[in-house]
Amino acid sequence: MGLIKALTGAVGGVLADQWREYFYCDALDKEILVAKGQKRISQSRSSNTKGEDNIISNGSLIAVNEGQCMIIVEQGKVVEVCAEPGEFSYDTSTEPSIFAGSLGQSIINTFKTLGKRFTFGGDTAKDQRIYYFNTKEILDNKFGTANPVPFKVVINEQLGYKLSVDLRFNGTYSYKIVDPILFYTNVCGNVTKEYNRSEIDGQLKSELIFHLQPALSVLSANGVSYDQIPAHHVEVRDALNRELVNDWGRRGIEVFSMTFGVPSIPEDQRKKLTEWEETSMSLDPEVRKARMVGGTVTAMNTAAGNTNGAMTGFMGVGMAMNAGGAGNSELFTSSGTSGVAGGYTPPAPDAWTCPTCGKKVSGKFCPECGTKKPEAAPEGWTCPKCGKVNKGKFCVECGAKKPDGAPLYRCDKCGWEPADPTKPPKFCPQCGDKFDDSDVK
Repeated sequence: MGLIKALTGAVGGVLADQWREYFYCDALDKEILVAKGQKRISQSRSSNTKGEDNIISNGSLIAVNEGQCMIIVEQGKVVEVCAEPGEFSYDTSTEPSIFAGSLGQSIINTFKTLGKRFTFGGDTAKDQRIYYFNTKEILDNKFGTANPVPFKVVINEQLGYKLSVDLRFNGTYSYKIVDPILFYTNVCGNVTKEYNRSEIDGQLKSELIFHLQPALSVLSANGVSYDQIPAHHVEVRDALNRELVNDWGRRGIEVFSMTFGVPSIPEDQRKKLTEWEETSMSLDPEVRKARMVGGTVTAMNTAAGNTNGAMTGFMGVGMAMNAGGAGNSELFTSSGTSGVAGGYTPPAPDAWTCPTCGKKVSGKFCPECGTKKPEAAPEGWTCPKCGKVNKGKFCVECGAKKPDGAPLYRCDKCGWEPADPTKPPKFCPQCGDKFDDSDVK
């Protein structure tokens, strides 16, 4: 009886699986990441109501919608992938059909399959599945930093002054499945019906927050202040994808977009940051002068209204200024400190700019490249015929008359003169200064 039942099951199963099928997937909403493909079967009209769910007959049609990617898994291995919308005919199935291809060859293949199924007690001994992946942007994933994220704020880039603050902020992000095969292999596998985003969202959020600090360090290194972070959300997203490559990348997922507000920091750190910024500004001599003038004006106004008399008030102002070590006159005659932000050191009287390397030096030779200091151009006019420099109306070398009418040019920066002083080039070849009316002798 067992052999007869196996034969009956094999014949019935093979005949049921001869029909060409139509596989599709309804619209995947934002909660579903993966869904198994369905056969379209109408109980009232269809004759194929007993076919195997995990068998794809040769010539079956498969529909793929926008925002979906379809894969076919046979015996646990991915054999087909399609992310292009449309309708496709599956003609490489290992399950033959008498309704597809050559009728004679299909009948022969059908009897071969019948014999194979008989040895398995009438079962198929085969597993073929279709899965649809949601490749749309998965929106509205909220995140927040339960613990503060350290962030260094650059106060003075020239002096390297930085202050570490504790950021707290929240926002939303979206992600996409960019590699369905990796997602199938490492995450969902052979799901029975659907794979919901709730099964993985908690893990994704934890990993994103964990990698947020190294991603923000890129902005800190570029001198971005904490209150400017929202304007750099694209840089934050790209940095996060680089940091998450070993976590999200192996699952075939990446961050698609991010939005967040201005981060908050503790009030004591905010006050300290303001104090450091004001102190950093005071390193500039010009700022110190302006603040001294403002303070002096305020002090004088206060002294003039002193209840004990204006003289007493002004005496107090003088004592305070002397105690400070420098009056306004001394401050304004000071030249600043070399190397301090905003400081200015006047050049030496004999300073000159090297025409070779551009370094500002003093002395007769450039210590950088060894170029000799250019000699000052002699006064007078240059003869257009022999090049001799003259002071009179005629050239002492060839007797040529000094050109009349056309203006004579000499570089007002370095003193260089062209061979024909009436026809200067556009720029001085010695120092690069542009010739204009200021260069007329």
